[in-house]
Amino acid sequence: MATDLLLNALIFLAAAVLIVPVFKRLGLGEVLGYLAAGVAIGPSALALVADAEAVLQFSQVGIIFLLFVIGLELKPSRLKLMHKAVFGFGSLQVGVTSLLLTACGWALGLSPVAAAVTGFSLGLCSTPLVLQLLGERHELQSRHGRNAFALLLFQDLAAIPVLALIPMLAAEDLLAGGFMPMLQEVLVAIGAFAGLIVGGRLLLRPLFRFAAGTRSREVFAGTALLVVIGAALLMELAGLSMALGAFIAGVLLADSEYRHGIEADIEPFRGLLLGLFFMAVGMTAQIGLLAEQPGMILGLTGALLVAKALSVVVAAKAFGTGWREALNLGVLLSQGGEFGFVLLTAAGAAALLPSSLVNQLVLVVSLSMAATPVMFLAHARLVRPLFKARKARPDFDPLPDESPQIILAGFGRFGQIMGRALQGLKIPYTVLDINADQVAFVRRYGNKVYFGDASRIDLLEAAGADQARVLVVAVGDIEASMRIVASVRQRFPHLRVFARARNRYHAHLLMRTGVNDLVRELLPASLELTRDVLVGLGIPRDQAQHTIDTFRPHDEQTLRRQLEVFGNEKKQIQTVQEAARELEALYEADEDVTTSLEEPPTRPAAGP
Repeated sequence: MATDLLLNALIFLAAAVLIVPVFKRLGLGEVLGYLAAGVAIGPSALALVADAEAVLQFSQVGIIFLLFVIGLELKPSRLKLMHKAVFGFGSLQVGVTSLLLTACGWALGLSPVAAAVTGFSLGLCSTPLVLQLLGERHELQSRHGRNAFALLLFQDLAAIPVLALIPMLAAEDLLAGGFMPMLQEVLVAIGAFAGLIVGGRLLLRPLFRFAAGTRSREVFAGTALLVVIGAALLMELAGLSMALGAFIAGVLLADSEYRHGIEADIEPFRGLLLGLFFMAVGMTAQIGLLAEQPGMILGLTGALLVAKALSVVVAAKAFGTGWREALNLGVLLSQGGEFGFVLLTAAGAAALLPSSLVNQLVLVVSLSMAATPVMFLAHARLVRPLFKARKARPDFDPLPDESPQIILAGFGRFGQIMGRALQGLKIPYTVLDINADQVAFVRRYGNKVYFGDASRIDLLEAAGADQARVLVVAVGDIEASMRIVASVRQRFPHLRVFARARNRYHAHLLMRTGVNDLVRELLPASLELTRDVLVGLGIPRDQAQHTIDTFRPHDEQTLRRQLEVFGNEKKQIQTVQEAARELEALYEADEDVTTSLEEPPTRPAAGP
């Protein structure tokens, strides 16, 4: 058994490694490569893996993780901003597409109920496919990317009640035997839904606070997996979608301080399982039907792509978008989706649709998914350039809470002062801090701080380092500071790094990596206190400030001279001694200061 499992894993990995890079190099995208790899190793071709259905069933976990990550991104503020797109454009597109496809099904001889189920099922799009295509082209934050996301979110939510309704639609007499069991199922589902929300609000933050307190990345990642799978299974046991449970868990954690850390830990699982899902879709496609009925299958596929593209364009224009965005959405959302597989299979099991038609439609949906990356690539290369000259406004609306200009690593005494100033200026920033207790404490005062180790590349990506302009390294630990700088220099060279240096040695380490925007944490306060001490001795304030102004550039120059002999203790000592003599000479040349120092301080007259 273990040998068979390892062999299957080897086959999947080999197919992905050999085929996906070829498709990506050809510009066709990873998704089409995964689909082709699945077809190659599936029963329709080499038959290297026999049980395609079992693989597809397991790979649904990838969709669960995808919906969880989507939930993490859907902060309440963002949902409020997107509610018109989600419920306006989403309902409009689903309504237009479903009516058009239902009319086509009815015209082809299906019963009204069967046509409605078929039309709705084929009207759904593929969430992982569309998001993957947008992610590959870095268009998730574009105008059409956000509208596509809103539409997909509405579709995922709308598919759940339809899935629950299919057994009711198939029942011949609801009052005789179907109504009460269905009512019981609805009540159980509502109870599970409410339990997940209430329980999540009460338990999730303490659970992750405990996991973060262990300082173990494995425990923290295991906690994230526990939450995702547990929420999905709770919804499954209640008769609802597992993806819905994962999505709700993500939404509940969207405003938590652990959001970026969770997203970074879930991302590898999501990517691997989504790749497995697309390969499973390719494996389950019954290519034999294409050989037996090429005209019908290809004709239905073409009709589905055209009908959905037209309906999406109509809905987008009715929603008020421009032609460029409407065409982008039409091509991007023209395929069937994974929820279509689920609904069509459920309709077949409930005898609403004949099994032969279900098999044909599943193949049509699979082919439409395979065609979409090619169509989207052709559209991007051939059609989009025609609209560039007419573009009158930006391709996206800036979202301050999702597009931080500054990432602040460390939020202790040093970082909090900067954070207060940035907040007062309304400059968006994201804070990462490794101390779970500090994060919990600071958030009680209303600060947006997230738990996580800022030296991790995946966490920086989740925090928006690709779009940010500045990284401020405000951590006090020298080793942690240097790890962060090394990670950023390697992966995000565009980021301008400002750093807190604990001492001269730390400053030299930072300067050796190319970080010149740094402040030694004790220098400004020490110089200010020195100035006040001089004033206390009777030196006029302007002369005391002049003394400090003379010291600062000399010290900076000395710091750079010491950098040239870094690691050579003998020359370091020599440099320090030379710098001390030079500073004495500078002050001796400043007659006003030396004269003030030689004069006794003026004492105030005694009062009566």
